[in-house]
Amino acid sequence: MKQVAIVGCQGIPANYGGFESMVENIVGENASADVHYTVFCSGIDMPERLHEYKGCTLKYVNVKANGMLSVLYDVCCMMHTFRGYDTILVLGVSGCMFLPILKLFSKNRLVVNIDGLEHKRDKWGWFARWILRSSEWMAVKFADVIIADNKGIQDYVTETYGKPSQLIAYGGDHAIRTIDPQKRDKILSDYGLLGMSYAVCVCRIEPENNCHISLEAFLKSDKHIVFIGNWNHSEYSKKLKRQYASHPNIHLLDAIYDLDILYVLRSNASIYVHGHSAGGTNPSLVEAMFFGMPIVAYDCTYNRATTQNKAYYFKDVQGLLDVLNQNLDGSAMRSIAEENYIWKKVAKQYEQTY
Repeated sequence: MKQVAIVGCQGIPANYGGFESMVENIVGENASADVHYTVFCSGIDMPERLHEYKGCTLKYVNVKANGMLSVLYDVCCMMHTFRGYDTILVLGVSGCMFLPILKLFSKNRLVVNIDGLEHKRDKWGWFARWILRSSEWMAVKFADVIIADNKGIQDYVTETYGKPSQLIAYGGDHAIRTIDPQKRDKILSDYGLLGMSYAVCVCRIEPENNCHISLEAFLKSDKHIVFIGNWNHSEYSKKLKRQYASHPNIHLLDAIYDLDILYVLRSNASIYVHGHSAGGTNPSLVEAMFFGMPIVAYDCTYNRATTQNKAYYFKDVQGLLDVLNQNLDGSAMRSIAEENYIWKKVAKQYEQTY
């Protein structure tokens, strides 16, 4: 049996972001019988310490997994992988400056998902960007396989480093489930949305996700939006909450990890708004495509690649307003998702790199 260690996520069960959801869905029932996963988790960030989950072994490192501590966290996880594994799957480049050492003392196969060009994100200062840019270079140089989750990222690797990469996106079919109609109505009623037509957005409240553009456009429209995110995370998110929470057509909800509730809120929406401008293929966009509703996305290479240029796109407040005033059709989104973003297929693609 092939032993695969996964480092670079906060841990599973997933309760944080895209990498965590990905790990949860490539293991378990979607994994082949001849692959055994060990997932390294943050002993500080995870609410409980399970030793096994979905057939995986879970191991813990007592370092926070997020922010600049993610560099230390990833390195500490890698230090536990010198022996006992055939392949190390590294998610993100935060700790990849350690790869030369890992490569020197280990015969493990290194597979690195370089994520969404982290060094280009607005939230980092110059020093953090330098570290992340250097780590990206190390990842590309020392990895046996480089994974890009989006055609835009794959093109960047080719153009910047002259190296090939494997294109493996995220799945999103886990977002679809069956809910009892009475439970559905109760959830909608609890959130004050029963019988209401609304758009929905699910994201981290960060400038690069253009939350300010989406909120301002809906403020100037007569349409409702349910905006789900971490509203108390930063000064940016807190400022937006103070500015927009009191408007009757804007519904700001804290992050929701209950998939039943998310399913109900998304399946009853008429439009999905996606403001991400960085990060490759975004999991929340892929998940939304399975609902077959119109997708209105920020106009960038990554979003166009994910939706195959068949969504609607905006760059500013007026552009979003113009789109909202059109008759929108989302029928193409589900067929694209079902062809490209099924977890069973994604899990098999990962296993082929081991």
